[in-house]
Amino acid sequence: MLRVIGRDHTPGCYHKAMSVLSGTDRPRYLPPETELDEKFTLAGGPGGQHVNKTETAVQLKFAVWESDFISGPVKARLIKLAGSRADADGVVTIEARSHRSQLRNREEARERLAELIEKAHYQPRKRIATRPSRSAKKKRLKAKRHRGDIKQKRGKPDMDD
Repeated sequence: MLRVIGRDHTPGCYHKAMSVLSGTDRPRYLPPETELDEKFTLAGGPGGQHVNKTETAVQLKFAVWESDFISGPVKARLIKLAGSRADADGVVTIEARSHRSQLRNREEARERLAELIEKAHYQPRKRIATRPSRSAKKKRLKAKRHRGDIKQKRGKPDMDD
């Protein structure tokens, strides 16, 4: 269920936002609106008095473990990728406050969540352990001995020489 908490004094802003976000250019990895929870807060920055009286910053929350939108391994990778944006309950919080418009902040938050989910869909390749060849070991040891000889020759000369 999409819960909208907060207000914006722009007439019809909620309906404009819903029409823009539910359009055909919706990101493929964006969860359904029913699994998203958003809260609007006051945001500082440029904008004059308008910024002080409208709640344009967006906190978008997505409960990863409760979602049916993504599979188990992707959920685990998403929590790991989210880092500090995920809490102990598996809720990922995306904050967007860079724009003056609530609509643009909502779009940015959803795009960032979709990008994060898309990154989580790609499984990292496993590293194949390899051993150095015999010639590579010999070459490394020879270089070490050479370097040691050079360092040995540095310093004050002995009185015997």
